[in-house]
Amino acid sequence: MGFLIRVVVNAFAIWVVTLIPALQVTVIAFPPGETLQLVLTLLLVAAIFALVNAIIGTVIKILAFPLYILTLGLIGLLINAFLLWLTAQITTLWNFGLRVEDFWWGLVAAILISLINWVFGIILRPKKD
Repeated sequence: MGFLIRVVVNAFAIWVVTLIPALQVTVIAFPPGETLQLVLTLLLVAAIFALVNAIIGTVIKILAFPLYILTLGLIGLLINAFLLWLTAQITTLWNFGLRVEDFWWGLVAAILISLINWVFGIILRPKKD
């Protein structure tokens, strides 16, 4: 259940980032590109992003642990941008998915996605009795 909630929140965050044209991050929907196809594409991209984060992101974060200490965690911003770019590259293999035109704008987009995920993580966190 937690994975599904994470995918929906990621899809919402990616959609919000695509609404900002200056970031040059777009989502190309399934043909014919109606609203339902856009939502399904966002959910699929969010699921791929969650899997990339869980598998590849974990390995990179473990290997880059000394850099986290050295840079006081700022390397995490570059790692998140790389994972977003990697997700875009994976979905480029098909004729739909996420497009990140510039790595540095992708860095800003990754920061916004992380902030949105953080806010929803606080809101949706289960309450302990």
